Amino acid sequence: MTQLCRHCAAPLEIRFLDLGFAPPSNAYLKPEDLQKPELTFPLRLLACGECRLVQTEDFAAADALFTDDYAYFSSTSQGWLDHAARYADMVIERFGLGADSHVMEVASNDGYLLKNFVKKGIPCLGVEPTESTAAAARAQGIPVLQDFFGMDLVGSLDKADLIAGNNVYAHVPDINDFTAALKAALKPEGVVTLEFPHLMRLVELRQFDTVYHEHFSYLSLFAVNRVFAAAGLRIFDVEELPTHGGSLRIFGCIDSAEHMQCASVAALIEREHSAGMDLDDYYLSFQSKADDVKNDFLRFLLQAKAEGKSVAGYGAAAKGNTIMNYAGVRPDLVPYICDAAAAKIGKLMPGSHIPILEPAALRENRPDYLVILPWNIAAEVKVQCSDLAALGTRFVTAVPQLEVSD
Repeated sequence: MTQLCRHCAAPLEIRFLDLGFAPPSNAYLKPEDLQKPELTFPLRLLACGECRLVQTEDFAAADALFTDDYAYFSSTSQGWLDHAARYADMVIERFGLGADSHVMEVASNDGYLLKNFVKKGIPCLGVEPTESTAAAARAQGIPVLQDFFGMDLVGSLDKADLIAGNNVYAHVPDINDFTAALKAALKPEGVVTLEFPHLMRLVELRQFDTVYHEHFSYLSLFAVNRVFAAAGLRIFDVEELPTHGGSLRIFGCIDSAEHMQCASVAALIEREHSAGMDLDDYYLSFQSKADDVKNDFLRFLLQAKAEGKSVAGYGAAAKGNTIMNYAGVRPDLVPYICDAAAAKIGKLMPGSHIPILEPAALRENRPDYLVILPWNIAAEVKVQCSDLAALGTRFVTAVPQLEVSD
């Protein structure tokens, strides 16, 4: 049966990417879990020929993905904390936020962003479905409502001057309901900002490893503009960001609000058209690009093993799980992966079952090669591990192409 587009209900007939079957990318395993069956789901993407929304073909229920022990904590990355602090300063100044304002963050995680508003005495509320991260935020004095954001929830919430949503828009299974809820939760002149990876950058830089079950949608500005308009919202500004390999930050408001329309929106949509994003071939050609990245990475690991070189990984990130599982990498090629997040240490990567160790293991073993799986923070990791480089460890990233440091 042909699946229908989650936004416009057109039949989905354009195949974008097929990564086979994989477990949810954040479903880290405890050692005792190896005695149980491991659930996997199809990981395939389709593109809508009408609104150009790229979306998963089959997906697990959201509550199967974002469990109480969800292991992603935003505060693990200092670079991301700095990014959040700069954002807070910017919106406070641009929109005149103060003690009489109300700020809401959807998917507030461990309080990495809202703590900046609390520090400045600006009332705020986080909406976060996972217990582990919500508890971490509450410990910092941040009010958190533990629930999924949507129309069923917003009627009980105070309307906001600012709603922030960082890397959540791609995660929602019902994009129309979520967007309608954004409008319903805004004051008449309120602003919503969303940050999400830009589909155009994903394609240009062959970032297939950002594809995982927790991402239900892969977003262009053209597609998001259409979703917003259908909900009675207007995108009035957009910024291009370096985060996550290339993201967009959009600024939206209720369509009748007085926020001035910036030329940046039409200019970026025109660039997307110029890149061919309104043509089917743009989407049909991506599978071969992903396969090239995967094959180059696997060849490198096999060659390193043949030469007797030791290999370790750094960063038990969701994107790392995607490339490891698609390439069929197991502990014989990468014996362990180190990560700074306490919630992941002692567990195993889903699918590949590679053990996750403390970063201290790198100093004990000093690998010949260190594969940095979250390539978007490779510069930060290289600084943290500069002592290893001085001893001869070479850094490796696989995306957008295989790179091995001298």
